[in-house]
Amino acid sequence: MERLVVIGNGMAGLRFVEELVLRHAGRFAITVIGKEREPAYNRVLLSSLLAGEVTDADIRMRERTWYDENAVDLVTGDAVIALDAGTRRLRLESGRELGFEHAVLATGSQPIRPPIEGSDLPGVVTFRDLADIAAMRAAGPGARVVVVGGGLLGIEAAYGLARAGMKVSLLHLTDRLMERQLDGRAAELLADAIEAKGIAVVLKAETARIAGDGRVEVVTLKDGREFAADMVVFAIGIRPETALARMAGLACNRGIVVDDGLATSLPGAYAIGECAEHRGQVYGLVEPAYTQARGLAERLCGCGTRFEGAVLATNLKVSGVHVFSAGEFLGGAGAEDIVFCDPGLQTYKKLVIRRDEGEQRLVGAVLFGDTADGLWYLDLIRKGTPIASMRGDLIFGRQFIDAA
Repeated sequence: MERLVVIGNGMAGLRFVEELVLRHAGRFAITVIGKEREPAYNRVLLSSLLAGEVTDADIRMRERTWYDENAVDLVTGDAVIALDAGTRRLRLESGRELGFEHAVLATGSQPIRPPIEGSDLPGVVTFRDLADIAAMRAAGPGARVVVVGGGLLGIEAAYGLARAGMKVSLLHLTDRLMERQLDGRAAELLADAIEAKGIAVVLKAETARIAGDGRVEVVTLKDGREFAADMVVFAIGIRPETALARMAGLACNRGIVVDDGLATSLPGAYAIGECAEHRGQVYGLVEPAYTQARGLAERLCGCGTRFEGAVLATNLKVSGVHVFSAGEFLGGAGAEDIVFCDPGLQTYKKLVIRRDEGEQRLVGAVLFGDTADGLWYLDLIRKGTPIASMRGDLIFGRQFIDAA
């Protein structure tokens, strides 16, 4: 059998192994190596775990017995610290060495911690893994928490903390939340909905420093405003984990560079998920990672599958606040917008249409409140479906069109 090692036991790494197990018919001897002690878990549910809406058991994706039953050697709590491209061997932190014919890097990403004064104080954490959740829980109900970052992760962290009984202030650098996924109107509605849950939203807030006597006590902005804090949570983004790949000599830009077959510059080595850069794009979302995982499994088992990129889509679901966006949601030159807004129902929909080769096609969507048709709109965008015949009713959704 060919020795295949998967470096990383996160969501992308596990999905790849699941897809490969379905197809390889005994061709590969599979080893999965994860630096966390726990087997793969659902990071998307970390906010819900913090909020007490799900349990540790609920976020587990596969029990250890599954790996045994499928002849997969699972190594946890032992990071890969060296990969030798010439000898095709890797070394673990424990000193163990393994050889391989195929290596799949699914090393994920690391949370960004800005180099500002006081960012290394006790009580300053990030929002990325189970250890971070444990640190946040330790603050306890009533604790004053400042969350820095009003993107998807920051909002999820703020919601989980507020549900856990903490007093939360959400600081965001720009003039609207989730500016990479929402237009101005949807962002306003989102801010109102978040504040209605007891979270203070502070925009145009650039953090200057964090201070405290042996532990975080106050966050100061560049304009002089101050926020008392027992804990600070940085949720300002992630960067691909490329350290191992760079040491091994693999081509890297922002992420590990891969081609349409998800192959790196080293023959026999591949990369998927948040660590991979394809055609200049790094995807920090689960769905593209799963598409890559399936495609690579098919390729290694003899299919000619190619990954040609993905249309980005974002879902935010926090206790009654539903937001969806996809594609070219801002529109711009040459685009037409269709907008529906009902303030009473707290519903906002914006569809962006472009004319391409004589056909009208949906290229972007933003939904707030009623997101039931989000995946249908996403399918229309991805397929480039001509929409002229349904344009007049498109804003009302699939069910309305099917009934017409």
